[in-house]
Amino acid sequence: MRLTQEELHAALVERHGADIHQKLDRASVGIAGLGGLGSNIAVHLARLGVGRLVLVDFDTVDVTNLNRQHYTMKDIGVPKTLALLEQLEEINPYLQYEPYTERVIPANVERMFAGCDVVCEAFDRADQKAMLIETLLERLPDTVVVSGSGMAGYGSANAIRTERCFGRLYVCGDGTSDIADGVGLMAPRVAVCAAQQATMVLRLLLGETAP
Repeated sequence: MRLTQEELHAALVERHGADIHQKLDRASVGIAGLGGLGSNIAVHLARLGVGRLVLVDFDTVDVTNLNRQHYTMKDIGVPKTLALLEQLEEINPYLQYEPYTERVIPANVERMFAGCDVVCEAFDRADQKAMLIETLLERLPDTVVVSGSGMAGYGSANAIRTERCFGRLYVCGDGTSDIADGVGLMAPRVAVCAAQQATMVLRLLLGETAP
């Protein structure tokens, strides 16, 4: 069964209310990194009906991704942008998706994320996180950044929280756990952090700024 755009629109309005749906439909969100955090964030935002999603990742799906990322065995070897795009179009084919299969560097940040109301930072490496956050805050003064930090292991999900660090930067996670500690990344905790980021994005798009 394939719903028409009007039918899906009506269903979202019924669930969210007309005013909220209109705000989400007009919004633009970027997701940098489509791994455990980013792939799950993208699914949440597509289900919400966020009108424009910019999807950025240079990597392909690997068997080691399947324990926590929103991919399946058939996606192995496929660029994450394309594998995720296929899923999102099954959820809501009427949104605007912009996939970029390339590595994020300071020189291309503006090209890819210009016009985004919010950008979700969902990288693995600390140096890449810092690079993206600094570049976004410096070069895109109207864009808010929602970052993820600290979701490794199997500690209580209650430790994962959202904090406003300053101005236009929000950070979700427990702030301490790291895969370098040998605890690994597991689906439930990663998904909780992704949901925290998606929830903060939702609240920002609706005009809420408190974490």
